[in-house]
Amino acid sequence: MKPGIVIILFHPDLTHLNKVLSGIEAENLPIILVDNSPEPLVDTFSTEITYLHFPSNIGIAAAQNAGIKVLIECGCSHIALFDQDSDITSALLTGLCDGFSKAQQSVENIAAVGPQIVCEFNAEAVSPAIQHERKISEDFASVKQIIASGMLLNADIFKTVGEKEESLFIDGVDHEWCWRARDKGYQIVKLLNVKMRHRQGDGRKKILGLTFKRGAPIRLYYQARNILILSRRDYVPLYWKCRNLMGLPVRWLINRWVFEQGKIRGRFFLKGLKDGVKGKTGALD
Repeated sequence: MKPGIVIILFHPDLTHLNKVLSGIEAENLPIILVDNSPEPLVDTFSTEITYLHFPSNIGIAAAQNAGIKVLIECGCSHIALFDQDSDITSALLTGLCDGFSKAQQSVENIAAVGPQIVCEFNAEAVSPAIQHERKISEDFASVKQIIASGMLLNADIFKTVGEKEESLFIDGVDHEWCWRARDKGYQIVKLLNVKMRHRQGDGRKKILGLTFKRGAPIRLYYQARNILILSRRDYVPLYWKCRNLMGLPVRWLINRWVFEQGKIRGRFFLKGLKDGVKGKTGALD
């Protein structure tokens, strides 16, 4: 296995980024930093690191595709994707690579593996609320999808499945690729004993026993829009369509009347619904 690493950046915390890079550079793996921030980073990176800057913000899917393309051209057989909020360590990289190799002994046609995500806010393992994973062994589970951060994918299978869908721009990109891979007969595997701390959103709020994620207001546009866009596709799981379509009114109420910046949150959400109905994709102007 010859792996490489892609880390997607957007206004990154440089202290955290430099800490991560100093911890994994000893692995001597090719590292691609893809930065969607308006201003370029002024830090000087080692010769092992390739820095790609897209000041216009091309979106997470296009940024991932750009980094993956560089690593494929470098001859990497597997590619690990991360975002800037993940706790990336040498132990995590070793666990992902070893886990992929071991999983192949039990599961055929693995497109990608991912770690067990641990929420940074409560230090609890993140598990799906409705669609439960199918446990293969104490170490592995077959799942419908994994998040992009921590995903280790097979480069050859990536070429067959196709690139991440850039028209979605950000939300739903990782899940859509996993569903597309499964539709083509490939498997997605969660490594139950490989754990990664990850920050999703800016906060959490529990209301009537349900936990809601709080992110940037503009993300509500892409979330609402892409739910409507993806729900029209045959290969998208039915449970996901039902859960997210039925949850749209509740999410609008919570973001409009409970979270701060309610008015702007509500406007982004409704704009996303309108564009989703129209089938509009790409970046929000």
